[in-house]
Amino acid sequence: MHEDGDNLIFTNEITSFDNPNDVITRENQVKFEFSCVYPKKSNISLEFLVKTPYVDSEKGFGKFTYQFELFNTSHVNRMVEPASYPVEVDLDEMIYMEITPTTSFPNTELFVESCKATPSDNPDDPTYYSIIENGCKRDKTVEIYPSSRSQFRFGMKAFKFIGMHDQVYITCAVIQCEAGNPNTGCAQGCIDGTRRRRRETALQTSSHYISQRPLRGRRSANRQAPNVSLNLNLVFITGCVLAAVTMVCGVVIYRSKFKHQPLPLI
Repeated sequence: MHEDGDNLIFTNEITSFDNPNDVITRENQVKFEFSCVYPKKSNISLEFLVKTPYVDSEKGFGKFTYQFELFNTSHVNRMVEPASYPVEVDLDEMIYMEITPTTSFPNTELFVESCKATPSDNPDDPTYYSIIENGCKRDKTVEIYPSSRSQFRFGMKAFKFIGMHDQVYITCAVIQCEAGNPNTGCAQGCIDGTRRRRRETALQTSSHYISQRPLRGRRSANRQAPNVSLNLNLVFITGCVLAAVTMVCGVVIYRSKFKHQPLPLI
């Protein structure tokens, strides 16, 4: 950034297009820098979001409080502070999360039925990416880590939505069941499309939806150079091949004309 008498001048960048047929991407793109000029006098505002626990209640189970937290490591011993949101993460970097309920009913276990990502804080946003469905992993980078039966710890590689979306919201549907009972949805675990999940309402809660504060995917600068170099090398090689083909075609045409040239009359 630099300035003149009335303006602040920022250097920015534009990126190449992502595949329009994809919903998310973990690939880095080529970037090109440009500058924008802004007047020095302007009105600014500051805002922050306070992350509060999710509180719910259900007859037969009592009161629930859910915490959906982001951690810096898979050991979940360094929680990301609420003031840090939206958290910026590098694309393809592992992110670690934990869902923890507290309830007045002691003998319960937690099960995550589904998790999905949306570009807005609306869980019903028509643009979404499925992470977990029917208790089964849908994103190939998802890792589920050991935890107590009342917690769910998992991680996955960071991504961003293609287009004018710079934030990712993750929403999960969870249930709590009577621990150790084989007839609950918690005990059944992952259910594929050919099976139907059995529900005994007296032994488990209905689904509760909890959301994580937004993540913001950023493209790692130190991973751009190889792509730029590769693209420039590809352009250079393609140009050399085209030049060689043009020269060969020119020689063939020249020889053809020389071969069929009529002999001069004496």
